[in-house]
Amino acid sequence: MDIVLLIKSGLGLLVVLAILVFLLISPNKKKKRKKQIQSKPKENFSTDLKELIKIVKNKETDTVKLSKTVDTILKYHGKIPEKLGIRTHPEYILYDDIIFALCRHPNVTSNIVLDFISGLEKKT
Repeated sequence: MDIVLLIKSGLGLLVVLAILVFLLISPNKKKKRKKQIQSKPKENFSTDLKELIKIVKNKETDTVKLSKTVDTILKYHGKIPEKLGIRTHPEYILYDDIIFALCRHPNVTSNIVLDFISGLEKKT
């Protein structure tokens, strides 16, 4: 009688364990589906120059985002200020830094660099 009770208890625990494992796995599938649907959020570019420079300096930025960032810089901040007498304007260092970071970026193409430099020349 003790052996029968022990076997019934073991089978009952296995059934409870199977139900708990099923409940543990089933919500994860729903969460993964929601994550896949929400995986492509809309990218809103800030027009702040310091934020745009951070995007250019980030080595993991892809080519498309890099191109959009450079276009945004040209659109909103493309005018390099004139010299202050003999020395250059302090903002010139920012543009020098952008060009340097852009040239060293692993995902940049020559067209992005050339378009940025020629766009700066046209606006100055």
